Amino acid sequence: MHRCRTLRPATAPGRAVTFMTPAVLSFAAMALGLIAGLTCASPSARAEVDVAGVKAAVAVTLAREYPALDALYKDIHAHPELAFQEDKTAAKLAIAMRAIGFDVTEHVGKTGLVALYRNGDGPTIMVRTELDALPMEEKTGLPYASHDKTLWNGRETFVAHSCGHDIHMASWVGAAKALVELKERWHGTLMFIAQPAEEEVTGAKAMLDDGLFTRFGKPDMAFALHDGPGAYDTLAYRTGIGSSSSDMVQITFRGRGGHGAVPQTTIDPVMMASRFVVDVQSVISREKDPTEFGVVSIGAIHGGTAANIIPDNVYLAGTIRAYKPEVRARLFAGIERTAKSVAAMADAPAPDFKITEGTKPVINDAAVVGPAERVLKAAFGDKARQTPAITASEDFSEFVAAGVPSMFFNIGVYPPEQVAAARSSGTPLPANHSPQFAPVPQPTIETGVTAMTLAVLSGFDRGAARK
Repeated sequence: MHRCRTLRPATAPGRAVTFMTPAVLSFAAMALGLIAGLTCASPSARAEVDVAGVKAAVAVTLAREYPALDALYKDIHAHPELAFQEDKTAAKLAIAMRAIGFDVTEHVGKTGLVALYRNGDGPTIMVRTELDALPMEEKTGLPYASHDKTLWNGRETFVAHSCGHDIHMASWVGAAKALVELKERWHGTLMFIAQPAEEEVTGAKAMLDDGLFTRFGKPDMAFALHDGPGAYDTLAYRTGIGSSSSDMVQITFRGRGGHGAVPQTTIDPVMMASRFVVDVQSVISREKDPTEFGVVSIGAIHGGTAANIIPDNVYLAGTIRAYKPEVRARLFAGIERTAKSVAAMADAPAPDFKITEGTKPVINDAAVVGPAERVLKAAFGDKARQTPAITASEDFSEFVAAGVPSMFFNIGVYPPEQVAAARSSGTPLPANHSPQFAPVPQPTIETGVTAMTLAVLSGFDRGAARK
């Protein structure tokens, strides 16, 4: 049965609306008029009007709340923390979520937190953000750039939010605020989780192992977003495979060290490592079906101390990515065979070889994506679009593998004109994990808040329709 609901203004009666420019005030007044004017139309018409009304209501919330979100974003950006060290970051989010009205539990999966907001009977919808940053130096020159350092793997390193998790956290808090202010439009439970150690693809599993779904209940569906080097008013989504698996390979080639002037007396592990880095790419180009995705990237090589000394050992580490399990298995076998063959060619001992399985691909559920797609297209038009799966990896897949129907989508971070110019010139903009990655905060966070709020509401509508 179709029933109309009237949305309340985003501000409490008598409360002053601050931080609004005249243009924003004008838009807010128009938005509130649109919300108040919702009428009992047909179900199909109601869906269209509701999207416009929600989008307008979120704009009112953002006009009031954005300064606080901006301050939170810049504070987290300037003071990032590595995997399982995110105590201060998690504490900041816990304070923000309690202020909104969530029941917050900290230290789930070491440094993760779970925030619940119950609003009657209905589905439980999980929204995930990440807490951790990267062990790298930021080189953006921003006034709020990170200069923090910490110990990582026994050495001092700079720390930076060059993957954009700070944008995710601010959008997460903003969406929580918007959804609570729109609570007359939905019934059920919001389960907002802040996950540690996404960059090490171990944080989601840590939360699950700490009883995430047994202690707090298993959600009926889940959503997550990630930013990237697109236009900040666009978003991308997909059904089915959404990201790649990610596994780590570690190899130590063992030789016989000696003087660089008499290499014939040595077994050179530097030569073996160099040959392996090149030869392993033939596994991709000649052993894998060229129509299937798979990539092997060596990101670390450590060996030697001086220019004139051939070392005893060289260590390599890299990542293996694929969409399909059969491709993943073929890459595993080919990499190991190549490493052993390189050592055999040098008459060296077999290398120490280890593959550490990481995370599986994210699989987006069509029953979750479908309703979300309809509201996102209604809100963003052709700026919301289906795209191919991304080649990066995400341990959000752990929640999917645990049986939670999910949707993972992407938002852009740069001005549209800058993105267009980069495409025309063929020079790519700095992307995630670049020391120059510098999202434009306000439009990006506003897009994230609006898109996530609409996606979650589509989930509540779907849950209500199934009853």
